[in-house]
Amino acid sequence: MADNIFFERSVLEYELPDFRHLEEGHYLDAFYKGTSAQLEEIKVIITSGEPTFENTIVALEKSGQILTRMLNVFYNKSSSDTNDALDAIEEEIAPKLSAHQDAITLNPALFSRIKDLYDKRDSLALSSEDAWLLEKYYRDFVYAGAHLTQDQRDDLTKINERLSSLETQFSKNLLTDTNESALIVDSVAELAGLSSGEIQAAADAAKARGLEGKYLLAMVNFSGNPMLESLEVRSTRERIMKTSLLRGNRDNDSDTKKIIVEMAKLRATRAQLFGKKTHAEYIIAEQTAGSVANVHAMLRKIAPAAVRNARAEGAEIQAMIKESGENFDLASWDWDFYTEKVRKAKHNIDSTAMRPYFELERVLRDGVFFAAYKLFGISFKERPDLVTYHPEARAFEVFNEDGSKLGLFVGDFYTRDSKRGGAWMNNLVDQSFLLGQLPVVVNNLNIPKPGAGQPTLLTYDEIVTLFHEFGHALHGLLSSVTYPRVSGTSVQRDFVEFPSQVNEMWILWPEVVSNYAKHHETGEVLPQDLIDRLKGASTFNEGHATTSYLAASVLDLAWHSLEAGQDVSDVVAFEEQAIKDYGLDYHAVPTRYRSTYFSHIFGGGYSAGYYGYIWSEVLDAESVEWFKDNGGLTRANGDHFRTELLSRGGSIDSMTMFKNFRGREASITPLLKRRGLE
Repeated sequence: MADNIFFERSVLEYELPDFRHLEEGHYLDAFYKGTSAQLEEIKVIITSGEPTFENTIVALEKSGQILTRMLNVFYNKSSSDTNDALDAIEEEIAPKLSAHQDAITLNPALFSRIKDLYDKRDSLALSSEDAWLLEKYYRDFVYAGAHLTQDQRDDLTKINERLSSLETQFSKNLLTDTNESALIVDSVAELAGLSSGEIQAAADAAKARGLEGKYLLAMVNFSGNPMLESLEVRSTRERIMKTSLLRGNRDNDSDTKKIIVEMAKLRATRAQLFGKKTHAEYIIAEQTAGSVANVHAMLRKIAPAAVRNARAEGAEIQAMIKESGENFDLASWDWDFYTEKVRKAKHNIDSTAMRPYFELERVLRDGVFFAAYKLFGISFKERPDLVTYHPEARAFEVFNEDGSKLGLFVGDFYTRDSKRGGAWMNNLVDQSFLLGQLPVVVNNLNIPKPGAGQPTLLTYDEIVTLFHEFGHALHGLLSSVTYPRVSGTSVQRDFVEFPSQVNEMWILWPEVVSNYAKHHETGEVLPQDLIDRLKGASTFNEGHATTSYLAASVLDLAWHSLEAGQDVSDVVAFEEQAIKDYGLDYHAVPTRYRSTYFSHIFGGGYSAGYYGYIWSEVLDAESVEWFKDNGGLTRANGDHFRTELLSRGGSIDSMTMFKNFRGREASITPLLKRRGLE
């Protein structure tokens, strides 16, 4: 396939992949050619004489470019717009990619060269970035098992291949079951409380599946559904929540229970090869937390206050149910609906009434982009002439203040059956001075698409997600490093969420919110008293949010604290016990993710790492205090954040980077204060 778009660097602007000429057959052809080419490059490195930084480490950074180009495009496409053909390709390449990576990282001759350089690193006169890259490679190879015996490396390769296949199967099963779990509603009366736009969108979704005259409510990534806060019919709310909680656990072809049990066993067995008792111990040793004990120490400081606050919130909701003339006990499917009533009573905030002020296009351009301009001087120009991987994925050219090109941002905001749940950022092209590449970054969200001709009105939570994911995009766009290995978000897993969480602080910043929160019909600015009430309610419902999140974090740690040989015969009982042991069992607040649809840890890269969101939030809360103490949304502050942190990618130690920015180590106190958990 001489015209395969992955065989050569793209000649399009920013090296944007040539999606106009991309064919599905290109993926496999480029995969096999790319893996073969990289293995030949590795042979050249091994036989290139006395090891030097240039002929070993830099050569490794330059290797595998065909494969990298293909994988960046393929995994973005397969997660955001998959089909049966792409699923089949992913099933074929997943174990082979794992084996290919092991063929490199478990190569004793290659590791010998890296170790030789590492052992004499102090005499090599390396720059700080070069020295850190050498450190990263040495640790990567040891972490991957290069120091193990041949028999152990053989066992490790088999385990990694099987785990890769299982992760792919988990994601495929979950997407299938999520689509099949969509709630079909027969009458519009059952949707009382939803807006006309939401009802029309549900009718359109049903029609698209051949169910004209009915209404379809799609399931979302986490437990529950945003529509629960508006739906007045309790039986509809109950159906949604119960269906949501059963995803991946319906004893059908898409059931995920056997997959996750096998994955947990294999991960524990792999940890044992490295002399670790558990997968959690193996994973966290390489993170900023350092040890499982440190993670538990932090979580146990928060858990009691979180569940105590959640129960207090539940008591208020129960009182509101009674006040509303109803006579039933609070259940999980009632929480969001009656929380809105409590919120309105306590803080005079009606979330539904505010949505007309939160139109997607205005939030994006006059909020997200505006805040980035004020902080970093960067500007955005939409490029509808650039062809992306899907008609709904929009490309924006990004410029520095001096007019120089910074990169491309691609926004893919709407949900669709072919897109996995949740929200995420990834790169199509990594920034690298070595390779002469500017970044091309993608944000994927799952905002329900409105009916034809209707505006996209966001919930406040969706605004938070938009700002959060764009924080990841900024981390990629503002990267200014030499080597692709440390570009952008290539940092430790429990550090990667920190910059994105910081970006959430601008949502209600006066200069920003007044610029984007305008009624989509009248142009009226969101009244200041409503903004003040939103700020005053910042800790409202935090007991629920924190308890739900912590339960998922604890569940992740429980699965990955199993030792080799331990078995789980009942997935549901196992997760219930894990949450109960932490004191987080409160019937009205389900875990944010049950095991069977916990894609972060069984279909993504967050195994034994979901705690990282709140671990990073400790750094985020400290950083927000720093911004506020130093004048907030200013170019001077943005430049400091950019220079000391965002631009550095993973080119220096994460916590050193944080201290260089903040001027001190982090304390948990600002986080507890923010969440109302002091």
